[in-house]
Amino acid sequence: MTTDSPGISPAVAELIRRGVVVHAPASVEVQDSVSPERVAPGVVLHAGCRLRGSGLSIGPGCEIGGEAPVTLEDCRLGHGVRLQGGTFSGSVFLDGAEFGSAAHVRPGTLLEEEAGAGHAVGFKHTILLSYVRAGSLINFCDALMSGGTSRRNHSEIGSSYIHFNFTPNQDKATASLIGDVPRGVMLDQPPVFLGGQGGLVGPARIAFGTVLPAGFVCREDVLDEDQLYTQTPLAMTARRFHPGLYRAINRVVSNNLAYIGNLWALRTWYAEVRALSMGSDPFREACRKGAVELVESAVRERVKRLGELAEAMRFSLEKTRTLAGQDLPPALRAQQEALQARWPRMRDALLAGAPREAGSADAGMFQPAWRKACAGTAHTEAVARLGADARRAGTRWLQGIVDSVAATWPKV
Repeated sequence: MTTDSPGISPAVAELIRRGVVVHAPASVEVQDSVSPERVAPGVVLHAGCRLRGSGLSIGPGCEIGGEAPVTLEDCRLGHGVRLQGGTFSGSVFLDGAEFGSAAHVRPGTLLEEEAGAGHAVGFKHTILLSYVRAGSLINFCDALMSGGTSRRNHSEIGSSYIHFNFTPNQDKATASLIGDVPRGVMLDQPPVFLGGQGGLVGPARIAFGTVLPAGFVCREDVLDEDQLYTQTPLAMTARRFHPGLYRAINRVVSNNLAYIGNLWALRTWYAEVRALSMGSDPFREACRKGAVELVESAVRERVKRLGELAEAMRFSLEKTRTLAGQDLPPALRAQQEALQARWPRMRDALLAGAPREAGSADAGMFQPAWRKACAGTAHTEAVARLGADARRAGTRWLQGIVDSVAATWPKV
């Protein structure tokens, strides 16, 4: 079939002329908004694929729709990405990332090098750092996960896992942090294992090296590293539930701020560190810029959700006695009043990010070592070249950013 055969759109024909491999081209749809030069020669598009959006960028060696049709909208793909089937929108996938078929990936999703998922996976505002893998039949939205040192030694989300990100009070200040950014980006931390048919109730924090067994629903923070948890039977109890009434919120607020701080640290990493290791290749650079935009959007999303929680304090404080028949204990009332009163200042500080001087001395120690390490090599290989002193300096730099964000909420 030639590019002027009946049924082939001009946009598809242009991709073929530029060296894109299009199987069953009459079945492939390419919107006029797609820039042909942002799809690398040699990219393989299988039958039934749909490409949409002016922000779309697909790097060399990518294969789209190998198992089932793919709708790909305003996503940015590095080198060698494989999307076997499903819908992908507003997301960024770095070199070697992959998905099985029946994926439903919504905006705000970032998969770093060699991260991936099996089939029938739902992600939204999901960030998986390099090597993190998810099984199949998973819903894992509003979470950031790191850990692991290689494709073989990786953090794992077991099949049929759920991140619970919506509360009975109908709020979504529930993003969970598994591992962290300051150490996770150094690719030298123990992996985290989230066993299959399990769940994590957000907002939670899970330490590196944690093993949660299959079938276990984790409802609290795990802050001690390298621990294997066993499940004990839960007795089913009941108490009166009043929608909209909150009790202690310190943990929820602190975990949200830890998450937002890690997002700002990740934004700094992409803006100031990955620029050297990704900027020379146009498709990787498109991914890097897309990741910066994505993380900034994630910050706004998390601030919005925390703001909704702050606004909910008004109802909780006013209605507790009426609905529950008694006042909140003074300590719990003080927490809710503090969030309500402080929120406008907190919101402005969270959207502004860490002050420029946060961790600047350690940044000055890290950056010369990074420039040397990333000369002429891929990003993950450059990280592997870093010496121990440089890694520690880089981690302290990024942790300083996290800590400056956390300081906006002195616990009441």
